[in-house]
Amino acid sequence: MVVKTEQSPNTKGIKQALSRIDFTDTFSTTNHKDSLETITHLIFGTMPKWVMFLMRLRNALVKIFGLKTDMGKDFKPQYKPGESIGFIKVFSVEDNEVLIGADDKHLDFRVSVFNSKEYQHNIKVTTLVKYNNLFGKVYMALIRPFHIVIVKHMVKQAYKV
Repeated sequence: MVVKTEQSPNTKGIKQALSRIDFTDTFSTTNHKDSLETITHLIFGTMPKWVMFLMRLRNALVKIFGLKTDMGKDFKPQYKPGESIGFIKVFSVEDNEVLIGADDKHLDFRVSVFNSKEYQHNIKVTTLVKYNNLFGKVYMALIRPFHIVIVKHMVKQAYKV
């Protein structure tokens, strides 16, 4: 199994990510060949056409509500705390964890990319969401099925043995 669903790891980044967690999921894969920054880029820096289509559709729909949609066409990620990759901010970079995310009107989210150093499924990608209002809760309920499919596919891009 290239990607599997897991319990969220108990990392420093996850513990400090948000004041409250209303939704979380974790998907893992195996990669002992690349640095954590390279793995993070493999997951978030390249998207297949069908995911790009879904993201463009999402952006067109949520722009009406004034939500953030900007992800630069030619971004070159700099994984340093305080840097931004489109509307996504880098919150922390540790030896074994990168924490990125964004705050918006409807919800705040963080993504932890953590290397547990286990033999298999050492890369744990955890999404954390805090709803800021009812719209955030409704939004997450609507996109959750897509979120799961997309994130699993994105995590699979980092698989290397």
